[in-house]
Amino acid sequence: MSQSAAAAQTENNSQAPSYTPRSPWHMMARRFRKNKRAVVGLWMVALFVIVALAARWIAPYDPYVQNMQAMLESPTWSHPFGTDEFGRDILSRIIYGAQISLLIGIVGVFISLLLGVTLGTAAGYFGGWCDTFVMRMMDIFMAFPSFLLALAIVSVLGPGMMNVMIAIGIFSVPTFARISRSAVISIKSREYIEAARAMGGTHLFIIFKHVLPNSIAPIIVLSTLRVATAILTASALSFLGMGAQPPMPEWGAMLSTGREYLRSAPHVSTIPGLAIMFMVLAFNMLGDGLRDALDPKMKL
Repeated sequence: MSQSAAAAQTENNSQAPSYTPRSPWHMMARRFRKNKRAVVGLWMVALFVIVALAARWIAPYDPYVQNMQAMLESPTWSHPFGTDEFGRDILSRIIYGAQISLLIGIVGVFISLLLGVTLGTAAGYFGGWCDTFVMRMMDIFMAFPSFLLALAIVSVLGPGMMNVMIAIGIFSVPTFARISRSAVISIKSREYIEAARAMGGTHLFIIFKHVLPNSIAPIIVLSTLRVATAILTASALSFLGMGAQPPMPEWGAMLSTGREYLRSAPHVSTIPGLAIMFMVLAFNMLGDGLRDALDPKMKL
């Protein structure tokens, strides 16, 4: 090759755009943005969170103040969602109810995530009798329908918002444990885990440094989906009188009291039901989008 040709080739190589490898999280964000339904779910969840955090400033009325002269009013300019059987503004109670629903959902899922991931990781990493014992315990819990198990726990502990969080946290533990166990089993046989063991890494170091960071993707997806399940379960328990107690503006309790006025004032029960539906739909859409974005089979 002549010197002029070699120089031209060198110049072309220098002008060629360099390829910058993208991280898996960058690719995940790219796939997530392409999923319009997931983006809509994210915006809906963000809207509910903003409404819950800013409830003190955006609610037009105190959700606990009663006005017997405005009982069961239909939606008007002064009360866009109408009033309930005690003359309380439904819009204000819906806004404050978002705080309760999100709090129950997030705290309940955090409890189940903490317990389930701990048990599932231990079972998958150590195996043997630990795996057998943990999984048989999870099988016992999964033998009961989730809602009936939550109802039984609340019946034992007593009605109340804190007990609902505990019940939701307990009945979701088996799901997190199984997902964590399967992810850990697929990771612990990788070469970098064997290298970490050969270098003298302790079990705790390997778990927190290598195992958990590489198994976090399915846990994130499951957590998002379980928040929707937790909110729906909490609303169902409150509907039965076992959840948040009056006069707290919990959507399930509002739906329960409004069923007595379905003929004369259907908005009293319809609006809380729509709020539950949209919040559960938002978290399900977000969870489905995260699942598709984090699925290795969807990689470009």
